[in-house]
Amino acid sequence: MITGVTKGFEYKMRFVYAHFPINVNISDSKKDVEIRNFVGQKVVMRVTMLDGVTVSQSANQKDEITLIGNDIDNVSQSAAQIQQSTRVRNKDIRKFLDGIYVSEKGHIVKE
Repeated sequence: MITGVTKGFEYKMRFVYAHFPINVNISDSKKDVEIRNFVGQKVVMRVTMLDGVTVSQSANQKDEITLIGNDIDNVSQSAAQIQQSTRVRNKDIRKFLDGIYVSEKGHIVKE
């Protein structure tokens, strides 16, 4: 219970694509994520982060975003909403593995 307040929670998500590069735009308030060009679609998918969760682009990794917050439920639910918004529909999911997936879970403060 005290772990979230003292250390915080951090989820890292990677973009996986074969042909069409996924474009992700983060709003200035770091509360909204816009996903463009997913599997060549023209539709823009918007995901709003839950309370206390901020999202940022990773500085040292190319196709990675980081979700940070104190409440593990909100951080993990926001990550799940991003992952589910990039689900491949009407295609063979064994072949089309494109999407945004959680690559690492942990605390903000490393020990």
